Order: sequence, then C-alpha cells, then structure tokens
Amino acid sequence: MFVCIGRLSRRRKPISSFTALHLYSTTAATSTATSSKLHTKYSFIPPPSLKPQQNPSSTQPTKKPPKPRYRPPSSLDRAGLDPVKSNLPFDFRFSYTESSASVRPIGLREPKYSPFGPGRLDRSWTGVCAPAVDPKEASIESEQELAENRRVMRERIQGEPLSNAERKALVETCQRHRTKRQINLGRDGLTHNMLNDIHNHWKHAEAVRIKCMGVPTVDMKNICTQLEDKTFGKIIQRHCGLLVLYRGRNYRPKKRPIIPLMLWKPQDPVYPRLIKTTIDGLSIEETKQMRKRGLAVPALTKLAKNGYYGSLVPMVRDAFITEELVRIDCKGLERSDYKKVGCKLRDLVPCILVTFEKEQIVVWRGKDYKPVQDGFFIADRELFDDLQNDTVQVVDQNEKRYALQEAQELYSGDE
Repeated sequence: MFVCIGRLSRRRKPISSFTALHLYSTTAATSTATSSKLHTKYSFIPPPSLKPQQNPSSTQPTKKPPKPRYRPPSSLDRAGLDPVKSNLPFDFRFSYTESSASVRPIGLREPKYSPFGPGRLDRSWTGVCAPAVDPKEASIESEQELAENRRVMRERIQGEPLSNAERKALVETCQRHRTKRQINLGRDGLTHNMLNDIHNHWKHAEAVRIKCMGVPTVDMKNICTQLEDKTFGKIIQRHCGLLVLYRGRNYRPKKRPIIPLMLWKPQDPVYPRLIKTTIDGLSIEETKQMRKRGLAVPALTKLAKNGYYGSLVPMVRDAFITEELVRIDCKGLERSDYKKVGCKLRDLVPCILVTFEKEQIVVWRGKDYKPVQDGFFIADRELFDDLQNDTVQVVDQNEKRYALQEAQELYSGDE
C-alpha cells in the first residue's frame, strides 16, 4: 500500500495549459527584447542568408539551356547543291543481269520516282532505267558511240595483259585461306550499288572474289559479260560460281568513276504473262492434259535455295533428246525465283513453259524440236592461261640473257 503511494508521488506533475502559455509568452518576449537589444546596442544586422527568403527560385543560379545534340550532315539534304554528274557510258539500272533493254514492260507499278533521290542525279528516271542519253535524242548511233566509249575506257584501264605467273599470284591472294574479302551476288544479280562495292574492294587489293548464287547462275556467261562491261575489269579465274575480278594495270583508286547510289529498290515493272491460257498450237483440252502429264513425270533435278544452277540448261537440253516434257522441282524457293528460272530456260534452251503449279517448273520441247548445236555455255571451270603471252615473255627473257652474256664476254676480252 505504501509502495504504490510512493511511486505515484514520484511521478512528474503535468503542466497546465495556462502555465505553458505563460512560459511561451515569456520566452518570446525575452527573445524579442534580446534581439532588439542587439540591434540597439551592437547595431547587429543579420546577413541575407539568415533572412527568410520570400522567393527562393530567384536566388538560385540560372541553369544554362541544354546544348543541342550534334547532327551529322545528311546526304539526303541537297539544298543548294548541284545534282551528281556521272560520265559512265551506260544506262543505270537496278539489276544489270536480271533485266534486259530488249524486253519492254507493259506497265509500271509505281510513279516514276527516281530511286537515286530527288534532285540527286542529272539523269531522268524512266521507270526502268536512268539512260545515259536523253530518250528523246536516243538513236542507233548514240548506242554505238556508248559501246565504243566503254571499249576504249576498258582498254585504257586494263593496259597490258597479265602473264600466267602474275595471274596465278593474284588468284592465290584471293583464295579463302588468304583473305575473307568477298562480294556475294544473289537473287537480284549484279545490282547498281554492287559496282560501288567492287570499287571499294579495289582500293585495298588488285583483285576481288565474287561468289554467285541463286537465279543469276543459270546464265553465267551473262554475269561475266556484265561484270566486265560495267566495272571495266577482267575475270582472271572462274570455278563454278566463284569469280576473281581483276581491276587492271592502269587502274587508279583516286580516279575511280563517280557511281551515285540508289537509295531504295524500285518496284519491278509489269511484263507480259509467261504462261498463257493455251499453249500455241494446242487446244484447251490438250493444254490441260499436257499440264497433268508434266506434273506426273519424274523430276529431272531439284533446285536448292541459293545454289549453283550453271549446269541446268545443258541438263534440260540433254533430257529433251529422249523426253518431251521435263519437270524441275523447286520446293522451298520463292515463287518469283523459279519464275525467273523458267524465263531464262525459255530463252536459253529454248523451250515452251507449261506450268508453275505446285512449286514445279514444267517445260515442253515443242513439236519440231531440234537440238541446239552451236550454243555456247562456259564450263564449270575456265582456264585463262595465255600460252602465246608466256612464249613471248620467255623469248624476251632469253634475248636479255644472251645480250648480257655477250656484254660480259666483250668486257672480259677488253681486259
């Protein structure tokens, strides 16, 4: 009982509200008197940092505006610049191997917007190509003049032909175990921008390796011709789809031709139908029966994606000696790819296209088929040895050796 009373007596008594208000007013009065005393007696003025800030944002240092990010000059901005002028003596096309000037389209899929960009090239775009000569002034003489200019330019760049030793040395430097530099030629064939890539490779080496794959390899002769005609180089080795393209003795990288780049791929124009409703010379029923028979015959071969098709034309020609219909299996290929293959077979074999159904190419040899005897197709491996050049070189070396021996004999006789 007494313990509880003792504990309660030791507790602190709560302060009443009146007492607390009295103490607060006394403290405030004392502080006011003290501050006023400091001001009157010592003339104390508080610094600005101790004064209450009415507008804190005005005292903060102003931030500098952010510096604009660097934007490199764009090649698309041609404001105030003249259009690029190129003196290359041929028409600019998207693909030089997969399009031909002899085949005229029947329509366009898009307006005639130049793929080189607006105001970037001094040539007009016709929807298919950018001709070197104005189409309104084009004539047979102008085409012959362009061909002559290409021939002269190529001869000037090539200079003297390579000897066998020089050719073999260049081919050795382009092998896979020596360099990884390579240009891939795919389904679009030799495109216009690929010309710029070839010249970029020729900055660092005299020859460049080109690997050809897919649809363009059906006609390797056309690929080799277009490469030499458009780049003014020379093919010094070919093994199946692998080519080695030499730039020439008198080639100077600093004087390379101006090749404007295409900024996008133009839409392919509309060409006539490859397969008609009825085959020429046959009725509708005979055409239907032939298509059924063509899909039932055994496949001659199967085309692999991005493969080498250089031996396809000779295979079809040999098959036509004994068979009337030939079927080629194209499963896994794009529809546009095996249509291009069929178009090339029609022109090179020649033959008649029957159908493209079920990813198959069915061709017919025709009623009065005669095997082509004078067709020229380069072999899978082509030799470029110049025996006559080597003979002349050996004779020159022997003449120099004999002249040196005679000079030594004369010099020893004088002594």
